[in-house]
Amino acid sequence: MLGLARKINTHAYGNREWADSQSRGESTGARRSATFARRGLAATLRAMNAPVKKLDKAPRLSAADWAQSALDQIAEQGVASVAVEPLARRLGVTKGSFYWHFPSREALLHAALERWEQRELEEVFAQLEGIEDPRIRLEQLFRLVGTQTASHAIYSELLKAMDHAAVQPVMQRVSARRLDWLTLAYRQVGLPRAEAQNRARLTYAAYVGFLQLALQLGQPRLRHEEFDDYLGHVMSTLIPESARA
Repeated sequence: MLGLARKINTHAYGNREWADSQSRGESTGARRSATFARRGLAATLRAMNAPVKKLDKAPRLSAADWAQSALDQIAEQGVASVAVEPLARRLGVTKGSFYWHFPSREALLHAALERWEQRELEEVFAQLEGIEDPRIRLEQLFRLVGTQTASHAIYSELLKAMDHAAVQPVMQRVSARRLDWLTLAYRQVGLPRAEAQNRARLTYAAYVGFLQLALQLGQPRLRHEEFDDYLGHVMSTLIPESARA
């Protein structure tokens, strides 16, 4: 009996050790699970708080970009071809970009014409203001204007659209400014007022006529050497011999 009791006690003690080890194992597992859970939560929070990498986007177009695109379109196909959808395709954007800057096609056309007019003031007349000698100033004007092919194409197309309400006042201002500038230059080289005005008209008529020959009547384009000869002939003809440098 005593031996049997010892066996029972030993068995019971073994069971308690096994139970205790199981309990310790479960506690360790629970602690490990809790640790992993905390680490996972921390990683999630770090990921949530990390700065989001922005996707690269095409630069937003400005009103000036749209106005320049409209001028390019005018030079190629005329005023009537300026429309929102073709310009949007040309620029690779949606129409929403257009309406961010302009309420209508007419507003865009006004902006484009204003840009063209302002560019002439900055790129032509502003460059000539610093030339004191009126003779050299006139010759420089002829050479400068002779290189501005893009502006010539726009001007030629605007001449065709003189009945447009937005085009007419701009062309009148530009033409008046050009004639006034030429008249003053011819006056400064010594011509009387009436003669200076007539010479200014003749100069401007030569310019417009050459554009019509080249861009509207389809005359063959002059080679570089031919154009240089033509430009020299125009200057020697229109700038009085007694007044030239």
